[in-house]
Amino acid sequence: MTPGLANPDAPAVLWSPTEDSIVNSAMESFRAWINDEFSCALEGYEALRQWSIDNPEPFWRSIWVFFDVQGDGSLERVLPMWETNSAVPMSGLGWFPDARLNYAQRIFSQRDDSRPALLICTESSEPVPMTWAELYATVAALAHQLREWGVKPGDRVAGYLPNSAAAVVGLLATASVGAVWTCCAPDYGVAAVTDRLQQIEPVVLIVADGYRYGGRVIDRRAEVADIVSQLTTVTQIVYVDYVTPGPPPTLAAPVLHMTDLPKATAELTFERVAFDHPLWILYSSGTTGQPKGIVHGHGGVTLEHLKWLGLHNDVRAGDRFFWFTSTAWMVWNVVVSSMMLGATAIVYDGSPTHPAPDALWSLVARTEATYFGTSAGYITASAKSGVEPREHELDDLRCIMSTGSPLPLDGWYWIYEHVGPDIWLDAPCGGTDVCTAYVGANPTKPVIAGEIQSRLLGIAVSAYDPEGLPLIGEVGDLVVTAPMPSMPLYFWGDEQADRYREAYFETFPGVWRHGDWITVSERGGVTVHGRSDSTINRHGVRMGSADIHAAVERMPEVREALVIGAEMPDGTYYMPLFVVLPDRLLDDDLRARISHQIQQECSRRHIPDEILQVPAIPHTLTGKRLEVPIKSLLQGKPREKAVNLGVVDDPSLLDFYVELGRARLQKNYVR
Repeated sequence: MTPGLANPDAPAVLWSPTEDSIVNSAMESFRAWINDEFSCALEGYEALRQWSIDNPEPFWRSIWVFFDVQGDGSLERVLPMWETNSAVPMSGLGWFPDARLNYAQRIFSQRDDSRPALLICTESSEPVPMTWAELYATVAALAHQLREWGVKPGDRVAGYLPNSAAAVVGLLATASVGAVWTCCAPDYGVAAVTDRLQQIEPVVLIVADGYRYGGRVIDRRAEVADIVSQLTTVTQIVYVDYVTPGPPPTLAAPVLHMTDLPKATAELTFERVAFDHPLWILYSSGTTGQPKGIVHGHGGVTLEHLKWLGLHNDVRAGDRFFWFTSTAWMVWNVVVSSMMLGATAIVYDGSPTHPAPDALWSLVARTEATYFGTSAGYITASAKSGVEPREHELDDLRCIMSTGSPLPLDGWYWIYEHVGPDIWLDAPCGGTDVCTAYVGANPTKPVIAGEIQSRLLGIAVSAYDPEGLPLIGEVGDLVVTAPMPSMPLYFWGDEQADRYREAYFETFPGVWRHGDWITVSERGGVTVHGRSDSTINRHGVRMGSADIHAAVERMPEVREALVIGAEMPDGTYYMPLFVVLPDRLLDDDLRARISHQIQQECSRRHIPDEILQVPAIPHTLTGKRLEVPIKSLLQGKPREKAVNLGVVDDPSLLDFYVELGRARLQKNYVR
């Protein structure tokens, strides 16, 4: 156990903001502005947060005014009346019913031709800047063409694109005309793409011919042709020669090359739409069924991202914002939203570890990024590989954001020992469902090892016990007890809101349940323990799988681990631990040491029934461990019902778990 963390009354402070940085932060400016505007005397962040929860209408109105969002109409009415006009307790529908705005207009309001709008990066080239003037002209050309094709507000425009300038252009042009954007990454297979896009019936499809990964060019022209043939609503293709210049494949719809877009003669115009007009559609993982199309609105995203990035992460004009992601993950949308604060968005198509394990650290240095978002897995892998980020010029780097899964405790310390003592480490926890973080950074508070700095403004986050009572200092379910504007408008095709209610409101009636285990400290910080739908419930004692993963992955021999707690059909409880060992075979000595590690850092009750070596852990295409599907396979659920193979990074890895589940059910499994 790392010293200083066993006693919560003696937290290990890894970083503290200076008095000057606090005073000059947007958060402190906002608090002072609220005090003046509303004749308050709010002292410190927690007082401001409580005010934002107790006064939702003036709070959300103040975000609009503080950030000077362009729009039409009145801001007098803010909250909708869910009790009388909605089938669900809370959603993104009905907010600011008299106001109109446009997400893309907010981004272009920050145009400054003295700095690039985008930095375009690949594995094989140095960063290429795209000026605001270039972005403006290209977006205007595509928006003009969309209107010429008859695309109108509410129509869907889809992308099959890597993390590239073309994807940013596609989103902003679509949003500017009031159409609805959605995108799949080109590493998705045909079935995974059509499962998503057939639901929403796009009229225009923007496609790239491939992408880059691990030193290879991945040609996707055959997949593009197959996808187009199955999307019968598509009337026009915009084709991007991205990695294999030349003629496109024969496609079942008219094709226009992105480079051949007629240049618009008029200025880029923005269709100001209702606050809850659909902006984009994101998707649930789809690991166990058809992905849910999660629809977000212009207003909810605009206000929420201004609040999250502008206040909590203190992003401002001149910053360079990089988050390693694909276009399939909500984080990509957040990168684009950093431009609402005047930041340069860094887009990267490639592997995090090519040509070397420090590839992302090198890219951060070469782009002079001030914000760097990555996964807990990449930080852990960097530490295990002996990467030394300080060998690169990271003088511009101010904030590291770790997400995707809880960052193990050693990872917090490693950042400060191997990146630098002045780094502001943020480990936000949120979700695709709300396209934001519930808990995350705070420029006015210290960073404490293992603890996310604060619950975010305007989000009524609590930890609930099974009876629905709030907890402090104890593990509970992450819930949201009051609406927020970036909640989904609805799920696509879910007219009666049945799937929506089932997803969030069945456990605690009238309360949004996210599905993570958290502890809220007396200080207001939050520790995340992993997904509550993959809880390890051993002998009546619940523990998040992330706690066990962190303990085991702290061992130098273990690259990655996966623990499963499965209620078996015969009434027994089966708890195996799967480990990836890159440099050795599993033996009894290592099994004993792993068990001792879990006993010391987690609990004796959570020592696994058995420890099994596997070549790799299966993940979704966005990098999340397949905990719930693997649990289902071990319980004997047929593969076709347990997991959607189209969203698995390596479906062949599932064979082992299918056979293990079958063997246990047949009672002929020998330990």
